[in-house]
Amino acid sequence: MMRKILNQLLLVLLASMGTVGCATLPDTDALIERHSAQEANFETARGPVSAKRNAAILASLQGKSGDIDILDKQMALEQAISDSPLVLGNKVSLLQDGAATYAAMFGAIRQAKDHINLETYIIEDDATGQEFSDLLMQAQARGVQVNLIYDSVGAINTPRAFFERLSKAGIAVLEFNPVNPLTAKGSWQINNRDHRKQLIVDGRSVILGGINISNVYTSGSAVLQRLLKSPTDGVVWRDTDLQIEGPVVAEFQKLFLQTWEKQHGPALAAKAYFPKLAPQGQDIVRAIGSTPDDPYSLIYLTLISAIGNAEKTVHLTNAYFVPDPQLLKALTDAAARGVQVQLILPSYSDSELVFHAGRAHYAELLAGGVQIFERQGALLHAKTAVIDSVWSTVGSTNLDWRSFLDNDEVNAVVLGHEFAARMQAMHQQDLDASQRITPQAWAGRPLEFKVKEWLAQHWGRLL
Repeated sequence: MMRKILNQLLLVLLASMGTVGCATLPDTDALIERHSAQEANFETARGPVSAKRNAAILASLQGKSGDIDILDKQMALEQAISDSPLVLGNKVSLLQDGAATYAAMFGAIRQAKDHINLETYIIEDDATGQEFSDLLMQAQARGVQVNLIYDSVGAINTPRAFFERLSKAGIAVLEFNPVNPLTAKGSWQINNRDHRKQLIVDGRSVILGGINISNVYTSGSAVLQRLLKSPTDGVVWRDTDLQIEGPVVAEFQKLFLQTWEKQHGPALAAKAYFPKLAPQGQDIVRAIGSTPDDPYSLIYLTLISAIGNAEKTVHLTNAYFVPDPQLLKALTDAAARGVQVQLILPSYSDSELVFHAGRAHYAELLAGGVQIFERQGALLHAKTAVIDSVWSTVGSTNLDWRSFLDNDEVNAVVLGHEFAARMQAMHQQDLDASQRITPQAWAGRPLEFKVKEWLAQHWGRLL
């Protein structure tokens, strides 16, 4: 227990140190205006499609729901700010919560034939972590090269022996930005964390989203029990992930390898990291990765512009909500022009500071016409959006300053009505399990909450 308390105090100190001289959020209006005259283009496994087919794809998408401005403007902007293409021919499976996601991950690891690249923020030395480590070592033993990136802060409570066991089995293990400056291989950037969660198998499939490797996805966490001051039997973490097969997997593979190189990892074993990929389905996907090394957060600009281009609906579900002024303005501006803006946020959290810092903005959002719902019965950890029933994203990015400025993050953007319908059905399920926050009820909340919100909001940039 004492070790955990000391680690938490250390992280607060390091976070405050890391924000000195840090980057600021971009002027989104200027960047969006600069790139608004582009044209959206699509690619297949063989490269860009013809102009005729490109126009036909857009026309088909628009024809299903009328004139959706988000298609022309949003896809063009994403293309202009990112070198990751909008790729046709993928199969995207929606994974809800730990059981489904872990089953997909375990199945993919067992079927691996060439290599496994795993990138995670948290990997704990518990039953779930041990099951992962055993499966990874079994894969390594049968000739599959396993490469693991884990975040030093995220895994700060995981014993060193856990990773040494993997290394002795032949797995290439890389610690992202070590907390200990003496072990850093480059400049010591303690506030830059690797918050990405992705499992890439044989360069042909990727599983990504919000899930970490921990028992909390199968049972209530000890932290949550302390917060609620009561047992959490049956209360689990609510998360969302994707399994993607098809040509776009190469884009996620590039992101993994870029991180490995940036962190000065050892030379990787020669494997088929970029196999020839055939179409696997009909889904259109773009991989978007952000790091503090970029001129601005690609995911942040993508989301702000998607909200700005929305004509009908903006449905966001997110675990850690500490919005900056531009995000607040984008949400209230959308509501003001008649867009239905719905936020599903946690009703309790493993981070009390983040929880109350987010609630400090409820009054402004409610006054601006934004609908707010708090998820009951589970600790919400998902990070998703579905806009105008055609544009969806799932990934690791929270709606907070840390995700937009300090972390390496990764999201998949999926374009299409069929997948958006599945996202919308999931959104409705969460709505049904949520309590709506009304302006009247919020104004009458206890004084204790108001004090906590006032205090927490001053820590927003550090959270």
